Amino acid sequence: MKSSADILEEFKNFLIAEGDELNTINSYIYDLKQLDTYLRSRQKDFFSIQTEDLRQFIHILFDMGLGPTSINRKISAMKTFYRHLIFSGQIEKNPSEDIELLKTERKLPTVLSVEEIEAMIESADEETPLGLRDRVALELLYSSGLRISELLNLRITNVNFDEGLINIIGKGNKQRSIPFGIKARKAIERYIERGRPVLLKERSSPYLILNARGRRLSRMGFLKVFRKYRVRAGIDKKITPHTFRHSFATHLLEGGADLRVVQELLGHSDISTTQIYTHIDRTYLKEVYKTCHPRA
Repeated sequence: MKSSADILEEFKNFLIAEGDELNTINSYIYDLKQLDTYLRSRQKDFFSIQTEDLRQFIHILFDMGLGPTSINRKISAMKTFYRHLIFSGQIEKNPSEDIELLKTERKLPTVLSVEEIEAMIESADEETPLGLRDRVALELLYSSGLRISELLNLRITNVNFDEGLINIIGKGNKQRSIPFGIKARKAIERYIERGRPVLLKERSSPYLILNARGRRLSRMGFLKVFRKYRVRAGIDKKITPHTFRHSFATHLLEGGADLRVVQELLGHSDISTTQIYTHIDRTYLKEVYKTCHPRA
């Protein structure tokens, strides 16, 4: 019989093959190790577990002081894990099937104004190879609403200059094509002509965004770059590269884009994920109304 460590390793490899982000994978494995420890204390394992055992585990998490958001992540980990065991023929009944996510108050994501985003992008020094690279990275995050993993895994061959599209392989290995703007196009062309060859130093790499040694820029490396430009632009808000993606979606809706189009551009499989941006858009509309209407 397989050990719990072997089962989790197989599950981890499955998630990697599905294209899930590394942070999500590591979080799921951590959550399932917690579940495994709990099951061992009850002389059970992943295969002998019942739905009631999962409910008891969730109650223990409450007693430990975990909030609904943290518990929901663990529930999602369990559901994904047991669906995998079902599909791979390792179990016949899914004990997590009747476990529902907890209701949480959905927080609206932070969004930057167009002026704030432009201040960050324009602060890149295009007289240096790294500045040219940074300009491209920031332009694409906002111009195309990319996730940070999609940006850093972008290959030169994925950029279609003739059609003005970039081809992305996103979560779950789902492919989508996204337009990029004129400013992003010009930034890419300048970088490929004057910046990227300097970073490569006669080496080769399929990736567009490189570090100073000509290799693919890491996630941590880009986070440092992003923080540098936040400081340069004088932005005090707590933001991440994902804030550019939130801003991309919000600004499209404010400009009159259809929700289904935004869903497609973001690569959301469920439109309910995209609908959070309509709440931000309503907030914007109220602000405009109060500012502009004579009897507001």
